[in-house]
Amino acid sequence: MAGLHQEKHFEDEICEHLVHHGWLYEADAAPQFQTPTGLFLPDLLAWLKAAQPDSLQRLEKTHGAQLPQVLTDRIRKSLNERGTLEVLRRGVEMLGLKEPLQLAQFKPALGLNPAIQVRYEANHLRVLRQVHHSPNHPKDALDLVLCLNGVPVATVELKSNFTQSVHDAVDQYRFDRHPAPKGGLAEPVLGFPGGALVHFAVSQSEVMMTTRLAGPGTRFLPFNRGNQGGAGNAPNPEGFATAYLWEEVWERESWLDILHRYLVGKRDEKKQLQAVIFPRYHQLDATRKLVADVLAQGPGQRYLIQHSAGSGKTNSIAWTAHFLADLHDAQHKKLFDSVLVVSDRNVLDAQLQEAIFDFERTTGVVATITNESGSKSAQLGQALKDGKKIIVCTIQTFPFALQAVQELAATEGKRFAVIADEAHSSQTGEAAAKLKQLLSAEEWADLQDGGEVDTEALLAAQMEAKAAGGATKGLTYVAFTATPKAKTLELFGRPGPDGLPQPFHVYSMRQAIEEGFILDVLQNYTSYKLAFKLAHDGQQYDETQVERSAAMKGIMQWVRLHPYNIAQKVQVVVEHYRENVQPLLNGKAKAMVVVASRKEAVRWQKAMRSYIQGRNYPLGVLVAFSGEVNDAESFPEAVTETSPQLNPGLKGRDIRETFAGPDYHLLLVANKFQTGFDQPLLCGMYVDKMLGGIQAVQTLSRLNRAHPGKDTTYILDFVNDPAEVLKAFKTYYETAELESATDPHLVYDLRAKLDAAGHFDDFEVERVVQVELDPKGTQKELDAAIAPVADRLLKRYKAAQAEKANADALGDDKAAKAAKDTLDALVLFKGDMAAYVRLYAFLSQIFDYGNTAIEKRFVFFKRLLPLLEFGRERDQVDLSKVVLTHHTLKNRGQQPMTLNADGSYKLPPIDAVGSGTVQEKQQAYLNEIIEKVNGLFEGELTDDDQLVYVNGVLKGKLLENETLLQQAASNSKEQFANSPDLNKALVDAIIDAFEAHQAMSSQALGSAKVQAGLKDILLGPAQLYEALRARSSASSDPAKRA
Repeated sequence: MAGLHQEKHFEDEICEHLVHHGWLYEADAAPQFQTPTGLFLPDLLAWLKAAQPDSLQRLEKTHGAQLPQVLTDRIRKSLNERGTLEVLRRGVEMLGLKEPLQLAQFKPALGLNPAIQVRYEANHLRVLRQVHHSPNHPKDALDLVLCLNGVPVATVELKSNFTQSVHDAVDQYRFDRHPAPKGGLAEPVLGFPGGALVHFAVSQSEVMMTTRLAGPGTRFLPFNRGNQGGAGNAPNPEGFATAYLWEEVWERESWLDILHRYLVGKRDEKKQLQAVIFPRYHQLDATRKLVADVLAQGPGQRYLIQHSAGSGKTNSIAWTAHFLADLHDAQHKKLFDSVLVVSDRNVLDAQLQEAIFDFERTTGVVATITNESGSKSAQLGQALKDGKKIIVCTIQTFPFALQAVQELAATEGKRFAVIADEAHSSQTGEAAAKLKQLLSAEEWADLQDGGEVDTEALLAAQMEAKAAGGATKGLTYVAFTATPKAKTLELFGRPGPDGLPQPFHVYSMRQAIEEGFILDVLQNYTSYKLAFKLAHDGQQYDETQVERSAAMKGIMQWVRLHPYNIAQKVQVVVEHYRENVQPLLNGKAKAMVVVASRKEAVRWQKAMRSYIQGRNYPLGVLVAFSGEVNDAESFPEAVTETSPQLNPGLKGRDIRETFAGPDYHLLLVANKFQTGFDQPLLCGMYVDKMLGGIQAVQTLSRLNRAHPGKDTTYILDFVNDPAEVLKAFKTYYETAELESATDPHLVYDLRAKLDAAGHFDDFEVERVVQVELDPKGTQKELDAAIAPVADRLLKRYKAAQAEKANADALGDDKAAKAAKDTLDALVLFKGDMAAYVRLYAFLSQIFDYGNTAIEKRFVFFKRLLPLLEFGRERDQVDLSKVVLTHHTLKNRGQQPMTLNADGSYKLPPIDAVGSGTVQEKQQAYLNEIIEKVNGLFEGELTDDDQLVYVNGVLKGKLLENETLLQQAASNSKEQFANSPDLNKALVDAIIDAFEAHQAMSSQALGSAKVQAGLKDILLGPAQLYEALRARSSASSDPAKRA
């Protein structure tokens, strides 16, 4: 058949399938569609005649010949005012009727009423083709419109992969299907809330959908099944990859069930409908498979739903709870007496209430067990007695609630479903003791240090405690988690083909990343050792090797700092944050610092606040941990996270809420907020704690929440092995990758290659950057600056396509090859731009390229890339993908360039006299320190230990002493050496270091000779006096400080 590639044949196939599976379809029916009211009157009247003949008779009697007009006007008015969802579920009140006129009949939970069954069978589902839907553009036609009893419930734009892609269908909606054109009439089928409930963009390989059209700003979500753990759809040997849409989703019973039980209206405070939620494919699939399995197997089963962050777990849990609460078996017996939901999501309770009210118009179905209203046991007992369908409790009340339902199941034969969301809590006493055998040594140590435990562990403890006998037969468990532990898989998993336990349903982290719901946090993961290796030309990070060569000026300051101790790690963190993270999201980006213990958290907070105040940086820091910490070295009294010495800005507020405000930038955490903490502005993380396996995934994933304009995250890890981190992620994300050691010169090579392509000039780069740097710059100015370049490239691609098609038609191989070369070169140019953006984002945290032209291109390419959708050109460039975030250039021209434009290293000349290099000098100082310190201490101490103690710990503490800073600045070295304050500060530093370095500190405190020796070393090769003077001049000179 000719023209098989055309979308007409795609349409034919879909309509043919539907008409053979319970849908109505005639090829010539579309002209009967009423454009002004957006209704298909023949089906509306046929439905009323079949399902409500008495009501139709009364209406005919009241309105006579005017009935069709009165009916359609009344329905259209109701749709526009109350929304399509509400009208389909509740009907329309009309003059002459005692009860609302029903526009549909959905299937009840109990199928005992034959009259309802007849009405359900009478529903008219119809597919219409090429529907002229618009009163503003009479020639516009939608490819398909799906109607229920004459009311449009879905629209479809189809594209054939042979000529276009699903994104062209999306663009058609965004640019050519405006729901409320300026100066025009409201669009009945496309408008919100009275138009179709969902709009599908469909090709043979992909499906996208939205529930609210809003012109170019419309957001379409993927509605794909996934392909081997990734986005998209797997090839279908039986036909099109997207056939599931019309064969399964639009199947008659399935489609009516979705309209009845899945769609949820979201309202604002004034109860105005703002949005409609339509399930994503994995949500529909998981909940339906779960319900089918419960019906087939009966109560008492266990289910593990492994859905990644960004999967919409809150809605999935709400649907699951609602469906299980309403489930009846073949004998019409209710399967569960109540459904118990454990969750720490405040939104879940509200969402459940809202969703169920939307479905049933009944309040009081959901009970919440809280700490506020009296005894939990009394509350729970009352809720169970009242027959509450759904009982929501927090993780704190969960162990008790679980015990109560287990006892009821055992003694009274009651049946319950328990739905466990990922939730976390600190545990003490008996609850903690039960957990000991279920936790790894590290997890147990964390729990002892104020750490938190999750629902999975609590469930496991309860289930291990009970013999797998009668007590659990009446309980059905459903666990929702993004990252199941081995124990959870063991308890809840189903044996797979290899005999190992597997989750019941999976929506992978990889698919969530590829579909754009979360970010890939490994994109800029850097271990400190890798950063050091890159910055120091391949040398391994070695704490005894302290280089201060002028040749290293091109390395970002934080890489040159050596993290001997907390004080120096604080400096690394703060400087990296200010340089790389803070400029993101228009200066609103935040970061988290993960430390190993509560005591360390207290010390970090003290050091961090001291460092920030000493430099007058406008940064706010909070620290979070559970319980109280006794650390006499830091504070005389025990402190908690609410202590004013630690978090003076808290003032009784919740830490999450306080950190969300604009005054706070960094959050220090110890065994808290490493799981279940959602803060979309988090763009940076600093890790100073060993993270094993799943803990690494959960902790680093705090950064993955999406936010408008968020496309970059940074992780700097002081202690973990990148290979181990990657291994942990691969468990949940098969294709996870880490940036490996890279040649820093590649950025120059790519820049030269991109410049040589001749597709842009410096003026165009400058114009875009100017708008980005201008705090008053507008989106309109950015669009005007970037559009001409995108337009030129898209037209060049389109012209080359036309040339190739023309040459192919004429059989001109030479011209066809030339045109193909042009197309390939443009695609390669785009690929090189993407590589440049990725590489610069990673390497610029390590190297100061000292060249604003390099960074300006990064800004320019980052803005240009999303606009270059080759093969999908429009008359106008689609600028909706560019969001102005006001970039700030990192480099301010203060540091000399050491990487030249051609990418070579160039060492600046050494001082005219003397041939020794700076490194040799510095190395000599270190050797001298080691030599001198060796004679001071007794016992088995390595050179490294002694060097760290003197040149790192003691010197680091003395450098923070304000009195010494002032004295060094205003006295000669000899005067400074004789200062009594120096002796006192040295003793204080030795005492401060006692816990970490007991052997050396106790010798130093007990011997005046050792103290004198330490002072001699610090003033000599350790260069304390010189370092204090350098620091003093840096803090007094604002130019140096910037």
